[in-house]
Amino acid sequence: MPPTLASLVQHSALKLTVRAGQDRLDTPVRWAHASELADPVPYMEGGELLLVTATNLDAEDPEAMRRYVRRLAGAGVAGLGFAVGVNYDAIPDALLDAAREADLPLLEVPRRTPFLAIAKEVSAAIAAEQYQAVKAGFEAQRELTRAALAEGPEAVVARLAAHMDGWAALYDASGAVVFAAPDWAARRAARLTPDVERLRERPAPASAVVGSSDERVELQSLGSGRRVRGALAVGTGAPLGTAERYAVHSAIALLTLTTERSRSLQAAEQRLGAAVLRMLLAGQPDHARAVAGDLYGGLLDAPFRMLVAEPASGERDPAAEPPLRALADSLEAAAARAGESVLTVPDGEERLVMLAGDGGAVVTACDGYAESESDEAGVVVGLSAPTGPIAAATAYKQAEQALSVARRRGRALVEHEDLAAGSVLPLLADDAVRAFADGLLRALREHDATGRGDLVASLRAWLSRHGQWDAAAADLGVHRHTLRYRMRRVEEILGRSLDDPDARMELWLALKATGDKP
Repeated sequence: MPPTLASLVQHSALKLTVRAGQDRLDTPVRWAHASELADPVPYMEGGELLLVTATNLDAEDPEAMRRYVRRLAGAGVAGLGFAVGVNYDAIPDALLDAAREADLPLLEVPRRTPFLAIAKEVSAAIAAEQYQAVKAGFEAQRELTRAALAEGPEAVVARLAAHMDGWAALYDASGAVVFAAPDWAARRAARLTPDVERLRERPAPASAVVGSSDERVELQSLGSGRRVRGALAVGTGAPLGTAERYAVHSAIALLTLTTERSRSLQAAEQRLGAAVLRMLLAGQPDHARAVAGDLYGGLLDAPFRMLVAEPASGERDPAAEPPLRALADSLEAAAARAGESVLTVPDGEERLVMLAGDGGAVVTACDGYAESESDEAGVVVGLSAPTGPIAAATAYKQAEQALSVARRRGRALVEHEDLAAGSVLPLLADDAVRAFADGLLRALREHDATGRGDLVASLRAWLSRHGQWDAAAADLGVHRHTLRYRMRRVEEILGRSLDDPDARMELWLALKATGDKP
């Protein structure tokens, strides 16, 4: 506790007497300062015990003392110490009345008590209070360190909350709550996710203070360099003191070290995952399972999905987090919260490959991530159908095909199952396909433009009737011999036989790709 006016009055060697403001003796004293200025307020910070002998004051003038005391009270001065036996044998009534009117503590200082003795006592008490705070901070640091080494990050958060007499919460890189203490704080911490997300946009270390009048919440980012690995929230009813600040800083350092160590372990896991993936794609599922061991073995024992992601085209903010890294953090955090295994293989900042359990949290989070990024997607994702280790190479091709379609359609995510269940016609909405179709049909359109026939419409009708002459001729309103003549002209102009099924297929798709226009 810092020194108070009461502790100074109770100090037997100082022999101070309270003459006004008896009900405010619990006011903390930040410093003791002597000044004989008529107006010392410009040089005060608040919380001081001002010591005077009234050398330059007309202490017997009621109006002057009223203005003087009001100025001191307005500046937040803790109290006024008046030395008797120097310029005045007793405290003048004008000063007494002004102090009582303003409820400003007024202490009578006997002549034998030098101001220096009071200042030394205040200084010693402040130093003792700071020493106790530092000592308590180091004790908290040792306790948090033991918790981190023996039990991990959750124990650090729990010990910190107990030390702060408040609550604390740990967030992962995506802004989701990993752990909160006490248990009731989890819901309170979840409401701060938007604030944590804003904090993630700033380079680490960064901090922010949020909350209401009855609760102060301090957010601190975790990580080194530009990369934010997570965040710590601490909620208290008042601003942090010295000891509490030591404890928070210690927790931040320990959690950052734990996070960085986890990233190193994750890098090693990714190298192992890359080896497992290469074996799967090479058609060696048994070797892959042996290498995967307990880390990825469970993932290979059940149907999984193959995910391939690449950055979306377009310019990106160089200061922003790479989109593939943000996607990987989001999906891995979802897997960790669900207790699921996920195999992540990044290829620099150009491609990301993941294996995740079918129907699990990662696939669900991937859908949610794509929907949240739909307006301005930072990544393009292709997702394979459910598969197993034997068909991993096929799943990889499926994911790449879905990725290619997602790019052409301008979508953030396409699943291979959507391609199999849908129509092939949307795939024709591609500039290269349309250019091919226009080139294939150009000679027929130029022929029709001369008014010498209607070959494009005749070809469309004949193909739609699967080569049935009578039905196609009836659709066109011409004789079947006329239609046969037109189809021979089509073959002559194109230099291709309509008996060739590949030719018929290409011509039909060309008509569809160009909007089926004559």
